[in-house]
Amino acid sequence: MPEDIEAMTRFEVPDVADLPEDLQERIEEETERAGFTPNVFLALGYRPKQARAFIEYHDALLEETALEREEIEMLIVTVSGVNDCLYCIVAHGALCRIYADDPHLAEQLAANHRTANVNDAHRAMLDFAVKLTEEPERIADEDLQRLRDHGFSQEAIWDIGNVVSFYNLSNRMAHLADMRPNEEFYTLGR
Repeated sequence: MPEDIEAMTRFEVPDVADLPEDLQERIEEETERAGFTPNVFLALGYRPKQARAFIEYHDALLEETALEREEIEMLIVTVSGVNDCLYCIVAHGALCRIYADDPHLAEQLAANHRTANVNDAHRAMLDFAVKLTEEPERIADEDLQRLRDHGFSQEAIWDIGNVVSFYNLSNRMAHLADMRPNEEFYTLGR
């Protein structure tokens, strides 16, 4: 990571060597896989037990899911756009471009999912995600039925809600910490 880019600006970024061994190993795996260390791992290290729980929950969302990875990234970018979360828009925008094999989709979703180039089922999924983000108390049986009508299973609906809820938490922590995206994310999947 270039020295002039901080993982976050409002809290001290821990030295990886000072983190528990399991977190050091995970950061090393992510660095090897990505070719750089995603700043989220450095920032989360500020509170190691919480970092561990966050990472395990994140992994569970990806491992136990009825959704395609492209759909997960679409949800994350859309929610992050609603929440104006620069870190997640940029980092997950890169993943969205890669998994959707579409160099334009992430920016469309972050700006306005209603005008993005997506099919009707994905539009319904994203409408639901935005409603759960902006007006969670207004989620009704009809909202779930609309997703069922577009072919989403009960498990997929649960997974949509879980991803949306988790990334609302993530967006808020990124805002709190002023988490900064790695420069590398801006060009991935282009």
